[in-house]
Amino acid sequence: MSPGVLLTFIIGYFLVLMIISWLTSRKSADNDTFFVANRNSKWYLVAFGMIGTALSGVTFISVPGKVGAVTGDQFEYFQFVLGNAAGFIIIATVLLPLYYRLKLTSIYSYIEGALGAWSYKTAAGIFLISRVIGSSFRLYLVVIVLQKFIFDSYHVPFAITGLICLVLIWSYTFKGGLKTIIITDSLQTLFLVSSVFLSIYFICHSLNYNIFEAAEAIKNSSYSKVFFFNDFMSSKFHFSKAFIGGLFLTVAMTGLDQDLMQKNLSLKNIREAKKNMFSFTAVFVVINIFFLSVGALLYLYAAKYGIKVEKTDYLYPTIALKYLGLVPAMVFMLGLTAATFATTDSALTALTTSFCVDFLGFNKKKDANSKKMVSTRHYVHIAFSGLMFLTIIIFNSINDGAVVSAIFKVASYTYGPLLGLYSFGLFAGNRQVMDKLVPFICLISPAICYYLSAHSAALMGGYVFDNELILVNGLITFFGLLVTSKSKTKLATL
Repeated sequence: MSPGVLLTFIIGYFLVLMIISWLTSRKSADNDTFFVANRNSKWYLVAFGMIGTALSGVTFISVPGKVGAVTGDQFEYFQFVLGNAAGFIIIATVLLPLYYRLKLTSIYSYIEGALGAWSYKTAAGIFLISRVIGSSFRLYLVVIVLQKFIFDSYHVPFAITGLICLVLIWSYTFKGGLKTIIITDSLQTLFLVSSVFLSIYFICHSLNYNIFEAAEAIKNSSYSKVFFFNDFMSSKFHFSKAFIGGLFLTVAMTGLDQDLMQKNLSLKNIREAKKNMFSFTAVFVVINIFFLSVGALLYLYAAKYGIKVEKTDYLYPTIALKYLGLVPAMVFMLGLTAATFATTDSALTALTTSFCVDFLGFNKKKDANSKKMVSTRHYVHIAFSGLMFLTIIIFNSINDGAVVSAIFKVASYTYGPLLGLYSFGLFAGNRQVMDKLVPFICLISPAICYYLSAHSAALMGGYVFDNELILVNGLITFFGLLVTSKSKTKLATL
């Protein structure tokens, strides 16, 4: 597929997003519209759009690729997805009622009332750092694909490619914010889901399979094992590790993350928010089954035609863009672009919202929708776009997959302290933390977990941590807060 055709496709794609942005923001572009879409979103649009936000370009490329990895992953990822589903149910039944009862714009405002000002700023700061790194990393992976298959042909530097992507995202989000994103993410999710089903169709057609023959081929292949119950100590694939990790990562990285929760807070009431989360959970589980099926079919295709790639992440783009033909290539680029930009545009809006509310105090000002405050929000939006651009450039300059992955993993560790902070607020309400110590506790906890991750086999009789490490992270934070806190009853009597 020629770079010119791909470039034309990308331009057309963004023109559609620009039109949607203009239609949704032409009547109102104030801060209430940007932050919570005037709390008037439709639950079914939010539920569907959240799929695109939850499934990033990393998922789109890496989940199918890992099915045939030499580490023997197969369908192991589905164990993690089941944990995700359990986490989404906890969010719907525990966290969302709390957020709606307090009528929050930023979910970190809860921490201020429960623990104190320093704890509040720490929680918001953790989100800002984690989301900038995580979203930049996801966008970086897609910029690499665009660079390799489009912009290298025009001798465009990597930095310019990254800048173009962020300018385009900024241009359709800076006015309408969440109100625009609710619509664009729904459209992008439609593209993403369509691309998964169409990819299965095109690969099956190339392998001369009908849908039933494809299902049987996947079942009989060496890629279809789902549940792993052997070798609990040293295997990262054990069901309990994957399920527990999936559950607590979801609670922390979704339920305690401004990005995905901001969409839920744009709904009219808690009943619609719960309906949204339960519907989203069902679709999320099903779509991941199809992602894994795409992976198995890709490896069957590669084996049949003798295709080899350097890394598992290259399998899907290589086959889609070089072997299946023009239409499948377009479908792949559509899905990849939709998955990544649905994640990045949403993150950019959430970062802007969190900074404006948590650090600039927009929610405490009577003139929050004045021209001056709207102008301030625009500057914050531009600043975070620039910060993400610089982060992508840093990732590219490192040019070491292991180092970049380590940075991303460290960012994921920071959600553990959020888990500890919220748990303490919910379950230790009779204790008063030493507020100024909280930032240090939230730094020490992930540092301990990073050390445990590197040395657990030697320290714990061969035990190897996987995603369940976030639970340990949260517990360390919780007990750190507990031992440095005092009873509110005793304080009241002093």
